[in-house]
Amino acid sequence: MKFPVFFLIVLSGGLLWAQKAREFKLESLSPKFQELVSPDAKLETVASGFGFTEGPMWDPAGFLYVSDETINKIFRVQPDGKKEEVIALGDPDGNTFDRQHRLIDCASVLRAIIEVTPDGKYKVLADHFEGKRFNSPNDVIVGPDGALYFTDPTLDLVAGEKQEISFQGVYRLDESGNVRLLTKDLSQPNGLAFSPDGKKFYVDDSKQRNIRVYDLASDGTLTNGRIFGEEPGGKGEGVPDGMKVDEKGNIFVTGPKGIWVWDANGNHLGTIAMPEQPANLTWGGPQYRTLYITATTSVYRLQTKTRGFVPYLAH
Repeated sequence: MKFPVFFLIVLSGGLLWAQKAREFKLESLSPKFQELVSPDAKLETVASGFGFTEGPMWDPAGFLYVSDETINKIFRVQPDGKKEEVIALGDPDGNTFDRQHRLIDCASVLRAIIEVTPDGKYKVLADHFEGKRFNSPNDVIVGPDGALYFTDPTLDLVAGEKQEISFQGVYRLDESGNVRLLTKDLSQPNGLAFSPDGKKFYVDDSKQRNIRVYDLASDGTLTNGRIFGEEPGGKGEGVPDGMKVDEKGNIFVTGPKGIWVWDANGNHLGTIAMPEQPANLTWGGPQYRTLYITATTSVYRLQTKTRGFVPYLAH
C-alpha cells in the first residue's frame, strides 16, 4: 500500500500537520503525448472517502468495480459517484473480467485468485503452487489465450503469516485450474499488461522501479525478458504499479507522482501528475476513451484522445 506523504510544519508555538501539496498537471515530454491527452483535459473526481483504492474495472453496463484495501470491500461505483457494496473481503486488490465476464479478483488475505459471484460470494480458483500457498496475489489480466495471468509479490502478505514460496512469481492459470510459473526473475512483480497484438507481455517491478517486457508465445511461455523502462522517484512518491495499454500500444503506468505514459518503443512521452498517488487505472466509458484512476482515497476520471485496449473484449 502507498499512503500520502505528510510533513511537519512548526508555527510560532504550535505544531501543524499538513499533507504535502500535489496537484493535477499534464507534463509533456513529447508532442506525441498531446496526441494522447489533450492539453486542455480536466481531471474529474468520481468518488472519494475510500480507505485505499485499487483494482478498477469498467463494466459495459456503465459502472466501475473498485477494491478498497483498507475498508476490505469491493464496490460498484456509478459515474455519478454513488457506491454500492459488492462483497466484504479481506484486502481485495487487482481485478479483471475473464472471457465469460466473470469478475476475477486478487484476494490478498485469502492468498488466492477468486471469482466474485453475482450474489456477493466468492469461489477460489487457485491458491497454491506445487502444494505451497501463494504470497499475496496482486494484479490479474486475461491473456490472448483466454488464461488468467497474475503477479504474486509479498507486498500484501498478511502480517504474521509465513511466506511458503521462496520467490515472487508471475503465473498463468488456465481454464482447467492448472497453475504454471512463467518467471521468478522480478523482485516484487506488480502490474501487468499485454500488447494489442498479443506478442508482448509487460510486468513492472515495484521494488526495482522498472518495467520489463517479454516475448509471449501462443502457449503463454515468456522469453527474451528485458528492461522496457525505468520509473525512478523519491521516497513516498510512488512506484510502478498498475498499467494499461491503448490500441496503438502506448502504455500508461502508475508511478512516482502520477501516471507515466510510454510509447511501444520505451520512450517516456509524458506524465499525468495526480493530486493523490495512483495505484491503478482502467479504460472505461462507452468508447473506452476515459481513464478511470484509483488514487489513494479517491477515484478519478480523465478523458483521452486515444482508445483503450481491453483484453477480455479483444481476444
